[in-house]
Amino acid sequence: MQRKKIRGERKWKRLFYSLLGFNIAVIFLLLSLIFWPVSPEEERSEIPDLPSSSSEFVIRTTKQNVNNLVNAYLEELLEGSKHRYYIVLDEDVQLVGELPVFSTTVPLNVHFVPFVENGNIVLKQRSISIGQLQLPNKKIMEYMKKYLEVPDWVQILPEREEIYIAVKRMELNSNFTLSAEHIDLEGDHLAFRVKIPYETLELIRKDGN
Repeated sequence: MQRKKIRGERKWKRLFYSLLGFNIAVIFLLLSLIFWPVSPEEERSEIPDLPSSSSEFVIRTTKQNVNNLVNAYLEELLEGSKHRYYIVLDEDVQLVGELPVFSTTVPLNVHFVPFVENGNIVLKQRSISIGQLQLPNKKIMEYMKKYLEVPDWVQILPEREEIYIAVKRMELNSNFTLSAEHIDLEGDHLAFRVKIPYETLELIRKDGN
């Protein structure tokens, strides 16, 4: 009877120490997983917030939309002007209007090929005519520079036989800035980049309140 009791106590002690050892092993394993140093491949790299004062968006449009917008602007610009003209976007850029030459007014028709240059637009003259008169292209463009009213950000350059449109200098009421991204008249694909300062959004929010 005494021996059975002693065997039972030994068996209980073995089970107790086994369970205690198992618990200690589990705890040690958990602590190891928690505090084990993470390898460089597993660490999350901190991504710093890049300071920015504006956001940019690309607007894609068509020849017809740009044509309507340009001519609406010209109509307002040329109100009261003696010499009017308008723009046609087709296979190229066409300027149609009239010029005073030799005390008379003659029709003007100029075709340009557009190029994007650092966000601005260069219209390179392809062909030019002024009624039935035979005048050098440079001379006709000198008349254009003298008599046609254009915005401050447009330059008529007779020596280069081109018109330079500084799109990025356009003054927009919204304080946004605009730049040309891509012009493909044949594919009817025109794209412009709009830059919106965050301070402008803040002003709009305050005005809305």
